[in-house]
Amino acid sequence: MPQVLLYGTRFCPFCTAARHLLTEKHVQYDDISVDDDQALRAKIFAQSGQRTVPQIWIGETHVGGYSELQTLETKGELDLLLNPGLN
Repeated sequence: MPQVLLYGTRFCPFCTAARHLLTEKHVQYDDISVDDDQALRAKIFAQSGQRTVPQIWIGETHVGGYSELQTLETKGELDLLLNPGLN
């Protein structure tokens, strides 16, 4: 399974929803707080082009935020990203 990174804040409801979805799927992920780290927020913006949280990567693929993660799940495509061997 590729590395999963979630950049988020503690109190963001979309971050919480993304954590919940990943946990429900038994996905191990790195939950990286950007609460008080403006330099990290700037780095994530430079990488993603988006200022909102969460910002989620699965391996080298930038998923986006919670809405995009949920869309992948609804379409059945999240499992393919998480388990490349299923393709």
